[in-house]
Amino acid sequence: MTSAAPPHLTGRLDTLVIDGRVDEDRARLTARGELVHGCADTLAETLAGLPATTHRVDLDMGGVHFMDTAGIQFLDVLGDFGRRRSAQVTATNWNGQPRRILELAGLDTTDPLRTTPHPSGAPAVRTVSAVALERAERLHVLQEEVEQLRHAIASRPVIDQARGILMATHGCTSEEAWHILRETSQLSNTKLRTVAAALTAGTKPGGPPLPGELRAALRRALRRLRP
Repeated sequence: MTSAAPPHLTGRLDTLVIDGRVDEDRARLTARGELVHGCADTLAETLAGLPATTHRVDLDMGGVHFMDTAGIQFLDVLGDFGRRRSAQVTATNWNGQPRRILELAGLDTTDPLRTTPHPSGAPAVRTVSAVALERAERLHVLQEEVEQLRHAIASRPVIDQARGILMATHGCTSEEAWHILRETSQLSNTKLRTVAAALTAGTKPGGPPLPGELRAALRRALRRLRP
């Protein structure tokens, strides 16, 4: 049995692959690659394919060399499977950067799914301290910032093209063109990249004209720059 997650947004081809075997009521799985967005779905598909008689899942993480905050969701999927099936689940053999992420999140680096008996005799639970939750939240915020940076980098070429068009059309400086784009974005409540893409597309032969709302916002932005 083998499952693979799609390539990460960075374009790297080092996908997460999960394979293994089932011996009687025990599934022995191994993961290798990068543990990033989308990998929790891959794990869910793998677990869904296990026989109904599976009462233990051991996941070897030794082949995973990178993970971001998606790793927390990945662990939640495995933990939820254990609770639904009343199965014992483990995720062991963490190394390198993934192990460091577990440390930052305040989780057990030997097995973050390790459970402790409840004093009242209730089912065992995986405990996460307030410090761990705070660290996990900081990691989540950091991941959002990284994603925003990726989008900004991807948007840069079309924004630069739009600035060049404004400079050539209206005789403005690069800095003035940037302010015009930003002002048009704000006045029309449209993402800056969308404004730049529409402006660039409209200058191509047979390209679509600038939508009315953007055209009006652009005129207002130009008047504000040069009353």
